[in-house]
Amino acid sequence: MKKIINAVDQVEEQMIEGLRKAYPKYVKRVEGTNVIVRAEKKEGKVALISGGGSGHEPAHAGYVGKGMLDGAVPGAVFTSPASDQVYEALKAVATDKGVLMIIKNYTGDVMNFEMAADMARDEGIEVEQVVVNDDVAVDGSLYTVGRRGVAGTVFVHKIAGAKAETGASLAEVKATAEKAIANIRSMSMAISPCTVPAAGKPGFEISDDEMEIGIGIHGEPGTHKDKMKTADEIADQLLDKILADIDFSGSEVAVMINGCGATPLMELFIVNNHVNDVLTQKGIKVYKTLVGEFMTSLEMEGFSITLMKLDDELKSLLDAPADTPAFKEI
Repeated sequence: MKKIINAVDQVEEQMIEGLRKAYPKYVKRVEGTNVIVRAEKKEGKVALISGGGSGHEPAHAGYVGKGMLDGAVPGAVFTSPASDQVYEALKAVATDKGVLMIIKNYTGDVMNFEMAADMARDEGIEVEQVVVNDDVAVDGSLYTVGRRGVAGTVFVHKIAGAKAETGASLAEVKATAEKAIANIRSMSMAISPCTVPAAGKPGFEISDDEMEIGIGIHGEPGTHKDKMKTADEIADQLLDKILADIDFSGSEVAVMINGCGATPLMELFIVNNHVNDVLTQKGIKVYKTLVGEFMTSLEMEGFSITLMKLDDELKSLLDAPADTPAFKEI
């Protein structure tokens, strides 16, 4: 295993400290925890927290800041954060308007966030949650009941964060987040695996002439292995499944072409070139496009496509100002 690390048991600690030191304008660490919160707490608004295993950077701590999250809880690599850490995040960010938890649909994440919410409610903190389940590849797996939450979660951070900044109530922010979730679909692929430092070996094996279709963000197997194809053919495979799952016809959409951690931007732009053309040919108007690394899987090489069907409210919230280490909308 080749990793630019110091010690396997120090990966998460040193990563969190490095992030904190890089972005003191945006974030600080809650003492004695792994929790990252906004450098200056914003009162008078619904607070938002999210989190999950480390290894998905810039998710989720990179989205802490104005117009997105108020706190993020990183666990060990590809491991759900412990409930006591989520509880500390809830206490740190809570305002008199309550807290909304944005959870990716993985069994451990849902369980630990819900346990933390119960503890926070015992202390009088109002807490609600939404669960993101945008992955159309598989419906149920070793890690989930139902569909997995993947890169579309970043759109939920943006939409809910912008809604919260308007001073909306907890019920209103939750309803808007749920509307976004209902209109987001994603699917991914990979051509090379990633290696969790503690495991010391790749999460799966794949031949040089193969690709894995429908893979999860922790390297979970997808629907099937396939022979390597051109970028356009791969994009078509993923798009076909997404477009078959929800009626996007005649809609405006936001598009995210997300790199899994080791995919060159050049290749992501090649994918986006075709995705844009296909959507245009199908009468689906691309309102906004994001290309880059938003929800990664260590050094996995591959990409995901996410579409979010928009209405006037979602467009307005997508365009609203945001200023975080990893996402800016000015």
